Amino acid sequence: MPSASTLPWRESQARDRGENHGENPKPNGRQGVLVDDVRRVLVLGSGTMGLQIGLQAATHGYDVVLYDSESAAVDGARGRLAGYGQEAVAAGAVDPGSLESAMSRIEVTADPAAAAAEADLLCEAVPENPELKARVLGQFNQLCPERTVFATNTSTLLPSMFADATGRPDRFAALHFHLPVWSSTVVDVMPHPGTAEATIELLVAFARSIGQIPIRLRQESYGYVFNALYTAINREALTLVANGVASVEDVDRAWMGIMKMSVGPFGMLDGVGLDTAWEITDYWATQLGDAQLRANADFLRGYLDRGRAGVKTGAGFYDYPDPAYSAPGFLESGSGG
Repeated sequence: MPSASTLPWRESQARDRGENHGENPKPNGRQGVLVDDVRRVLVLGSGTMGLQIGLQAATHGYDVVLYDSESAAVDGARGRLAGYGQEAVAAGAVDPGSLESAMSRIEVTADPAAAAAEADLLCEAVPENPELKARVLGQFNQLCPERTVFATNTSTLLPSMFADATGRPDRFAALHFHLPVWSSTVVDVMPHPGTAEATIELLVAFARSIGQIPIRLRQESYGYVFNALYTAINREALTLVANGVASVEDVDRAWMGIMKMSVGPFGMLDGVGLDTAWEITDYWATQLGDAQLRANADFLRGYLDRGRAGVKTGAGFYDYPDPAYSAPGFLESGSGG
């Protein structure tokens, strides 16, 4: 389990057991507890991000329950978890013996009541739609213990957009991870104006306890830190291709050749998932009435309609497991000349 540090974020579990160690209550009525008292982590959503968050928590000693309302997603979750586990092993982030132990600590269920029981920390990782997030968080507010702290992994939305729906806005903030979680180890902790300081402290400590580097944002801001930069790159990459300026491959060649990276924007989008990229682009195209974002969303939709959602489906902008951008000579084989 993680190392101990005092975290005044919720009612003491000692009080729940009828014990009293003479601690003075905080102004918000909550007493200090140890981060070791956070034992059960509930992850809502068994997509790429939800599975990786759950795996990361389990490899660092937490009991994890993964919830998804879709039975097909639940049925396929263990196989995908095993795949991500092998990737983490290959990256040197976890050893095979620890992975086996971690997998035994992960439950997968489509039963919301069973998922919510005894949850100490909830991490929401459902699609980027504020109405959906509000509905799911409201549902679990009715099911989770009063002590449970809620966090959202939203990558582009603000926690204040659905804080009230949680029913516990003081115990709610954004805890935003990056892919792959075991190696892209920066996590954004972004409170909304009603987040209690104790909640922020808990989320920062929890992030550290699972091998992440927490970045605490001073105020709400769309796109957080890295994603504010990354979203701008993705928009321009999609615009170049959707408008017929350059091909997918040549946009990636430009990025890879100049930045000396092994993958370009479209290869990275395949890892994120084109369904996720479409959901974000479609949402903001509608919200802003932006014609270029609409064209970019329609471009992405064309791939999804052909079953090409990225690495997780074996095909996106490239075919996997051996994408063209990883082949020798990819940079030199551009359309120029």
